[in-house]
Amino acid sequence: MEYIFPKDFLWGTATAAAQIEGAAQKDGKGLSIWDVFSRIPGKVTNGDTPEVACNHYELYKEDVQMMKKMGLKSYRFSVSWPRVLPDGKGQINQKGLDFYKRLIDELLKNDIVPNMTLYHWDLPYELQNLGGWLNRDVAKWFGEYAEIIFKEFSDTVPLFATINEPIATYVGYACGAFAPGLKLDRFGKQANHNIMLAHGEGVSAFRALNPENSKIGIVIDIWNRHPARPDNEEDVAIARRENEESYLSYLNPILKGCYSNYLLNKMEIDGTMPDIREDDLKIISQPMDFFGCNCYNRIVVSSQASEIKRSMDRNGGNFLETGVEYYPKCVYDAIKILLEDFKLKIPIYITENGVHNEKEKVGNDGIVHDAYRIQYVEGFLKWIHKAIAEGADIRGYYLWSLYDNFEWNAGYTYPFGIVHTDFVTQKRTWKDSAHWYQNVIKNNGLKD
Repeated sequence: MEYIFPKDFLWGTATAAAQIEGAAQKDGKGLSIWDVFSRIPGKVTNGDTPEVACNHYELYKEDVQMMKKMGLKSYRFSVSWPRVLPDGKGQINQKGLDFYKRLIDELLKNDIVPNMTLYHWDLPYELQNLGGWLNRDVAKWFGEYAEIIFKEFSDTVPLFATINEPIATYVGYACGAFAPGLKLDRFGKQANHNIMLAHGEGVSAFRALNPENSKIGIVIDIWNRHPARPDNEEDVAIARRENEESYLSYLNPILKGCYSNYLLNKMEIDGTMPDIREDDLKIISQPMDFFGCNCYNRIVVSSQASEIKRSMDRNGGNFLETGVEYYPKCVYDAIKILLEDFKLKIPIYITENGVHNEKEKVGNDGIVHDAYRIQYVEGFLKWIHKAIAEGADIRGYYLWSLYDNFEWNAGYTYPFGIVHTDFVTQKRTWKDSAHWYQNVIKNNGLKD
């Protein structure tokens, strides 16, 4: 069977500034919360930092040529807020803006569509000193930053996302695993609300400028909880509650303009209710032009275990050699949630999807043979194709990631790339998956 995608489908890869750029303090860039957090002993595996990362700041031309050779139609990347505004607000760092101008020009010169995310977790450290995402003013500061970016790049960038995965902010303020490393649930809830408010301020800034050739959206990750036993009331209830407290806590305010009654009641009982003011939800739920969906897997939950359990044999699920469950249907389920539960009428992009293997090694022939990654991506593409065939308006797919990079608190131990990075020499080497993906793009699809 052939799985051929629409004619103008955007085949791409995705990265984030803090994970690849390096040059952490070069040319006037300010510190980000990840620059500081990664230097705290024990916070990041092996004490790794994003100081150098993939040195994309210096090697962007070579990287774009690699994208061109691969046949990429689009490249999703983020702007480093502290590279543009070292203090998070106030004085613009022109050298920072100039870097993104050069990158975008290089992409356009090679017929690669830029897809720009304004915030992918690297909050300026100076704003953290003012409370970070706990300070309501950060939403206004984000709006001001967004205005700078839109004025500078809306003529050359057709796709802008305000925020990537706001749940990472919760992890950083409530769980301590991500920067800035705070551990109070009420902090997480307030940070959640404020970052969604920032999204709204970003959309407002975009609409005020009203660019003719650009679209605005957001990127949300959907990890749907499945009950281990669908006929068991307890398992079903746990799955429902965890969904309400995870991705639905973002989809409801952004797409429906409200928090669910369940979540409001829980926050009231727990004493974690954020400061929600008049018109906040109206600002948060402003209409967008597209929706970016990140989807990696499902989560299977059970009342019989204290920890999350995964299922090997239910609904087509099984395990890759990495130990990660292979359940590609989760992307189809995520699309159905958006279309059926939220009646989404705007185009969807699958903005991240990929898999890592910390045991991945370069073979004796100098190549990474990552058949598991090919299997994983192929499965997801088939389910995306099915959704398109049924009428879903899916405009593009962005594989995470272009190359191995700094994977947050895992440092350099989680290789997600389809290109291997030697972090000492900065040599890029295509894995088997990169050659496979090149062929998928060339054929605009795949065959069984």
